[in-house]
Amino acid sequence: MADGTKHGHIAQRPSAVRAFACMAWMVWVACVSSCASTGGGHASRVSAEALLEQAQAREVEAIRAQSSQAQAYAWLHCATLAHDAMAAEKAATETAAGLLATQCSRAFFDLMAQGAPIEVMAGRLSLGGVTIRVEFRGMPDSLARSVYLEPADQVSMDPLDGARHHHAGFGVPLVAFSLPCSDRPICRLYPPEGVFRPATLWLETPLAAVAHDDTPVLVVQNPVTQPEHVAGANRYTLAEDMSAPFAQLLERTRLKRLAWWGMIGGAEIGKRSGLFLLDDYDPNKTPIIMIHGLAGSPLIWARLSNAIMGDPELHRRYQIWHIVYQSNAPLLVERYRVQHYIDEAWHVLDPGSHAPARQGVVLIGHSMGGVIARLLCAQSTPDVWNAAFTAPMESLHADANDLATLKDVFQFKPYPGVDEIIFMAAPQRGSPSADGLLGRLVGLLAWRHIEEMAGLVRIVTENPKAIQPAVESIFQTGHLTSLTSLRPDEPVSLADEKLMPAAGVRYDTIAGVLPGVKPPGDGYVPLSSALFPGSATTLIVHSDHKVPNNPEAIAGVLKILREHGNSHDVVSSETP
Repeated sequence: MADGTKHGHIAQRPSAVRAFACMAWMVWVACVSSCASTGGGHASRVSAEALLEQAQAREVEAIRAQSSQAQAYAWLHCATLAHDAMAAEKAATETAAGLLATQCSRAFFDLMAQGAPIEVMAGRLSLGGVTIRVEFRGMPDSLARSVYLEPADQVSMDPLDGARHHHAGFGVPLVAFSLPCSDRPICRLYPPEGVFRPATLWLETPLAAVAHDDTPVLVVQNPVTQPEHVAGANRYTLAEDMSAPFAQLLERTRLKRLAWWGMIGGAEIGKRSGLFLLDDYDPNKTPIIMIHGLAGSPLIWARLSNAIMGDPELHRRYQIWHIVYQSNAPLLVERYRVQHYIDEAWHVLDPGSHAPARQGVVLIGHSMGGVIARLLCAQSTPDVWNAAFTAPMESLHADANDLATLKDVFQFKPYPGVDEIIFMAAPQRGSPSADGLLGRLVGLLAWRHIEEMAGLVRIVTENPKAIQPAVESIFQTGHLTSLTSLRPDEPVSLADEKLMPAAGVRYDTIAGVLPGVKPPGDGYVPLSSALFPGSATTLIVHSDHKVPNNPEAIAGVLKILREHGNSHDVVSSETP
């Protein structure tokens, strides 16, 4: 994690050197100002060719310079002169001036950074004895006032299996990083590891309107919301790297280690459970809410999320939200928890309930997360209650808070605004694996850490005759966990597996199959459990249980998302 000691401002040079350098800079600016006006398209008395030649001369000076101070000023002059040439160009295509301005801006940044991220904030700043003015353009509010910058091409793509989504253009693609805020309600919807966003950097001379301030400008611009730069009468498409910020987040997270502990009630995963924004909230973009499975975490969505953000069309339409939850509790309790996280997020993001983003929501669930997604879109029935209890809820004697929780767990309606679910390797009819050694181990450990089950045990204790005999022993001890409820013969699960998504909610199924597995399936979920009747589309891929990592499955999801909102016929597309 970046810190102020390692990545703080570079120490300034001695005052005499700074004074000489400042005088040299002022003389140079006066010369350029007397020769040309570069204030965003004003008439120029110096041709683009002449400005480009001056920039190229500064490039040579930088390469030959004997000191870092001389190099810094030469690269700075090279970048700003080349930018002036961009403004004087008549063609709005990538030119030699644009390429040189990018190259020299990058060289200046690298010299200042010395291989470490640079910490900047808007306003005047001294880097290596060179004074510049930092200007943020369109950068999101999710970033703090103080931001760390690192070149995107220095970020490892290992967490994303090498898949980098980027495109060339003007400027230096960066990762802008800051610690999450704590002064606004939305802050709790940002990942605790920090906020990582794409940015594009370059150097330019100040506009004519602020010519009284000759300090060169280091621009940090948001390429997502402002994908072009206007220089003079010309427009330049910015270079952009959408994968590097996500890879940085994945590199820093501890979720992989915490996920297994979450299955047995690990406290750390519980502390960070909730809904987290992978993008900045946009009230006009459709949310994709991704729900991981048993012993899982949002890391299972890394490749799919990267593919969506790296597709310009899809990223313009969708924003990605990840759910983190302890996967130790029974299915109905997990549904209750996830609904609570989504409710909390909407309360922060859209308290008036007017945002267009509330409609057309897409849920994507992997493994147990797919079952939770189905239950979120279903209407509970008396059969579910009757599978566990022999008496109506109103007749039970218990603490009011325990009864309120019990009611929320067993009585629910389809979540409003959702109109599509994508199931990925979801055990809709349970999994035989839940009866194995792991299931028994989790049953022994996890139940002690399920707050909702503690309330259920208290209710059962006070109402022993109100419990169905088939579940009485489990309820009395509280040994009902996520794996228990995934057993094919568990009474409550047998009832809730009949709950179908509400009318108007389209759903698609993607399942995995491995050669030689009996019964056919992905090694954890049999095809007979994963294939769901009524699916608009069905795709079977050669994959183990980590279906969201499968390239064919990812392509299938992207296809569904492109067509989302259009009218479809129900189609089955099965890969043998």
